[in-house]
Amino acid sequence: MGAFDYLSNLFSATSTRRTNRNRRRPMQTVEIKVKMDCDGCERRVKNSVKYMKGVKTVEVNRKQSKVTVSGNVDPNKVLKNVKNTGKTAIFWPYIPYNLVTYPYITQAYDKRAPAGHVKNVAQAVAVPNTADEQMAHLFSDDNPNACSIM
Repeated sequence: MGAFDYLSNLFSATSTRRTNRNRRRPMQTVEIKVKMDCDGCERRVKNSVKYMKGVKTVEVNRKQSKVTVSGNVDPNKVLKNVKNTGKTAIFWPYIPYNLVTYPYITQAYDKRAPAGHVKNVAQAVAVPNTADEQMAHLFSDDNPNACSIM
């Protein structure tokens, strides 16, 4: 009985090591900002990531200077492949305008941002349930239980 347990543990240990090495990355979307001037630039950037292992779709928006890659990929490898084309590339720094509480603070507003987008900075997004917000809600006209002095 002891030899059988030893052999079963041996075989199960090797099978778990194989699955750990071949573990797949989760499906994700990587957005990268790349300045593209012409069709050749667009084609070069698209081809640099299209044939990577795990890539499902590649979308290039030259007007916004944006490349969107979906699939089982590592974001850093995608960025490295785009940089290998000779273009300057960074991860997409913008978020939609309607997700930001304070879009016109100096750190968030960027006139070079695409329409409907602002920079993704921590100061633009309000921290929920802060003391200032609770105090402002106390004396709000929208609050039916607000102070009756107002």
